[in-house]
Amino acid sequence: MNRPKKKIWNGNVRDAALSILMEINDNQAYSNLLLHRTIEKYGIETKDRGLLTELTYGTLQQRMTLDYYLEPFVRGKLDGWVRELLRLSVYQIVYLTKIPPHAVVHEAVEIAKRRGHKRIAPTVNGILRNVLRQGVRSLDELEDGIAKTAIETSHPEWLIKRWSAQFGEEEAAIMAHENNAPPAMSVRVNTAKITVDEAIASLESEGIEVRHGEVVPACIVSVNGNPANTEAYKKGYITIQDESSMLPVLALNVSPGMKVLDMCAAPGGKTTHIAELMNNEGEVFAHDIHEHKLALIEANAHRLGLSSIKPKSGDSRKLVELYGPSSFDRILVDAPCSGLGVIRRKPEIKYNKTEADFIGLSNLQSQLLDTACELIKPDGVIVYSTCTMEYLENYGVVKRFLKQHPDMEKIPLHQLKNHEKLAISDDMLQVLPQHFGSDGFFVVAFKKKES
Repeated sequence: MNRPKKKIWNGNVRDAALSILMEINDNQAYSNLLLHRTIEKYGIETKDRGLLTELTYGTLQQRMTLDYYLEPFVRGKLDGWVRELLRLSVYQIVYLTKIPPHAVVHEAVEIAKRRGHKRIAPTVNGILRNVLRQGVRSLDELEDGIAKTAIETSHPEWLIKRWSAQFGEEEAAIMAHENNAPPAMSVRVNTAKITVDEAIASLESEGIEVRHGEVVPACIVSVNGNPANTEAYKKGYITIQDESSMLPVLALNVSPGMKVLDMCAAPGGKTTHIAELMNNEGEVFAHDIHEHKLALIEANAHRLGLSSIKPKSGDSRKLVELYGPSSFDRILVDAPCSGLGVIRRKPEIKYNKTEADFIGLSNLQSQLLDTACELIKPDGVIVYSTCTMEYLENYGVVKRFLKQHPDMEKIPLHQLKNHEKLAISDDMLQVLPQHFGSDGFFVVAFKKKES
């Protein structure tokens, strides 16, 4: 197999995008982390960052559609990097209007010359010139239905089938299209330090145009600009967090002075939210199985001025040994999950997950809830949440938990009930990405039955 020379940054944005895409494919790396690391490591200038991000996310999001466009022009087997180069090039030709098509072809041929043997460049040149001459075939040639939705939104057909069974075919199609829309950047105001109006004024004074969030009072959405580059962020007035990700902590209904456990805490977004709502009074124990991630929690807590947070590492399924039963007033189980609710932020998720993953994840989620059940005080509250729309990980885990713990019951999500955009059914909240342009999320709360 012809292995290309590995390049990350040589001043060529398309070359860098190709390297990132190959790393994602070969090692199942996360696109957002890899893109950020590449930009930081190589000091890529602001003028190039936008194009690099567009090329990386766009090509990744539209992978199956691009393969559909390429299929009539490709004969025989191509090395993985060559196919990725063709996807990258066709993405520019079809989706980007400011780049001349002939320039796209020229650049692709030059990259092929640098990375491959002498026969690769003519192959790339021939395929792309045929694309320019003939144009790509229309998606309208596909018969309406699940298969068409899968190709035109670049979601595996099995996933569209699964969502169609759970939410209906129309809702599944809307969700798949929504997953390809750019995510909004929202922030949570640190109300322990500043009011929402003061935070808005601070951001606007630095040229950031914002609006109020859709459902969470402490949420602000950036219309343009990056709030992470502001004094408001440096001073700990705000935290970058998706709006639906704020909902589980609201459901906890914490008060100052409580003893609270966040069982799966890194990087600390929900942990710090808990501490803020408690006005930094009480104790918030933040656990994560990965010790190296504790630094992220500590850094967030320090920036926000929250001293009540106590980060610790270890397997959260074994915390009864550390704390003893009936130790906490509130417990958040924001469990590891398939992450299908954040596809627009990490497009590779839709290609990397399999149906078999849901079984293993639901078992882990159930084990974490079993532990939480032992750790919660008799009058305490457990909130279970995931950033997915998968039935088995959400409703299936709830059903299993209540069957195994007949002394527990779901309780109404009173803190979330007044929002018409929140689809609460049977005391469970399932946010879909199309509900208010936020990530997909699931939230449910439990407490012990009164004897």
